[in-house]
Amino acid sequence: MAEMFTEAPVIFVAVAFAFALIVGSFLNVVIYRLPIMMQREWRDQCEELKDALPSDLPEGRFDLVMPRSRCPSCGQLIKAWRNVPVLSYLLLSARCANCQKSISVRYPLVEMLTALLAAWCAWHFGFGWEALLAIGMSCALVAISLIDIDHQLIPDSIVLPLLWVGLIMSLFHPMAGAETLFISPRDAIIGALAGYLSLWSVYQLFKMITGKEGMGYGDFKLLAALGAWLGWQSLHIIILMSAVVGAIVGIAMIALRGRDRQLPIPFGPYLAAAGWITMLYGDAMWNAYLDQIQ
Repeated sequence: MAEMFTEAPVIFVAVAFAFALIVGSFLNVVIYRLPIMMQREWRDQCEELKDALPSDLPEGRFDLVMPRSRCPSCGQLIKAWRNVPVLSYLLLSARCANCQKSISVRYPLVEMLTALLAAWCAWHFGFGWEALLAIGMSCALVAISLIDIDHQLIPDSIVLPLLWVGLIMSLFHPMAGAETLFISPRDAIIGALAGYLSLWSVYQLFKMITGKEGMGYGDFKLLAALGAWLGWQSLHIIILMSAVVGAIVGIAMIALRGRDRQLPIPFGPYLAAAGWITMLYGDAMWNAYLDQIQ
């Protein structure tokens, strides 16, 4: 057929024209219905959130730069020398210098966790672009995990740039000295597609059977980002590890702490942890598994 189209361009043009007519007919349906579908979804979401949003949201400029950090209890401005990571927490004996209210231990723990992960990446990869990008990924995964724990959501403003960075990195394959990152464009693209579609399929199947949503779209995007960074070959390890750990933690929380089974358990932190471990030790884990079954 290819030879026929080459020798008779008119036939190819006619077939393309006929096929495009069929596609154009379907596009009319898409053009008309998709905006209505989206508007209906937005309307339903607005109705659901109307009474759920907190009434004490801050007014004025509120972003990652402004306003400056203040004590959440008394509102006192935190001076720079009292905002040194970990050290200030220890020097202030875990209390606000103004009102003496306790400072959450979560602040130094997050600082230490981020620092340890970065140091681990630097040691594991050695000096170079691979280590720098692995550190950046580690920071993003920490932020994603904690936001998901707090709010059961994974921000697009973090996970989508992570996805794009993974795809862009593949354009520099092969990178001299890189052994884990900078995979081929083919592996990165398939990894992103397979990562998203695998969880999306599970979500749709679960929803069809139970009528409930088992996870959020942020989880799909996060696994797509991990697939873009690490390749489709790593997805089975990430999914298996995160599912097993998530199930164990979920069952333990229900059994030991009496957690309501109907309450959602964020899956993002388990995906993030599994992805980070796979980034460093995925090949070794897979080789060890192959050695065991041989």
